[in-house]
Amino acid sequence: MDAKKPQSTDEYCVWLTTEHGCGPMLRIRSYYESVAQKIKSDIEKSAFWRDLTANLREYNDQYLIQTAFPLLMGDGTLELLVKPFDSFLSKTLRKNVTQNSNWPNPPDGGWILPENWFSRINDIVRTLFVVKYLDGVLFMVEKLKAYCGDCKIQCLDYLEAREEGYYAAHVYARQTVEIPRITWDTETAQVSVELQITTQLQETIRRLLHKYYEQRRKQPTEGDMKWQWDFRNDEFAANYLGHILHYVEGMIMEIREKQK
Repeated sequence: MDAKKPQSTDEYCVWLTTEHGCGPMLRIRSYYESVAQKIKSDIEKSAFWRDLTANLREYNDQYLIQTAFPLLMGDGTLELLVKPFDSFLSKTLRKNVTQNSNWPNPPDGGWILPENWFSRINDIVRTLFVVKYLDGVLFMVEKLKAYCGDCKIQCLDYLEAREEGYYAAHVYARQTVEIPRITWDTETAQVSVELQITTQLQETIRRLLHKYYEQRRKQPTEGDMKWQWDFRNDEFAANYLGHILHYVEGMIMEIREKQK
């Protein structure tokens, strides 16, 4: 196999085609979008999703009793979203190539390709819970883990804290769905639904940080001044704002606890 690393998305698409026989990207895009929408539709019709939505009022009431504060922002309506193909393709590029320490050999677990990537990428379909306060994040994580356990569904969770000032929790619930192969016969696959939990303040800053984060990870880091020292860059202000808000949220929790 050619050991030359693709240096761009275009080169990566060529690599997928020439080295792995993935076919034209227009066909790959159409296949991804069709299957991702089917996964979304199947999950929305599932008892797992229906009952999770119904449980939100109970979670909010339990938190209110414990803290005297509401848990969720708004009416708690959930929306299931599909990861856009371009974002998805960039993620497979990072896992297959740019973050693959085994290159030119496959990453741990093997190459992520159309025949397996719906099971290998864990945020193709996702939803977001926005809570008012920092302790509500861990409260929701525990509720979601317990709910998955009741449903006999495997799940994983982790707390994310990026140096770019992004903070959130993630629970990944595995679901069994029937999907078409790229040859258009069908197979049963295990896919993940990403249940993301963040605070009101972090959701606000996430929208601001998103464009900086996306731009940064697409750029080469060698020779670049670290953003922590480039105080004239918008990224400096935006990223540190994320850290400052996280600190402020911690201070709010401390004051709230002292008032009990």
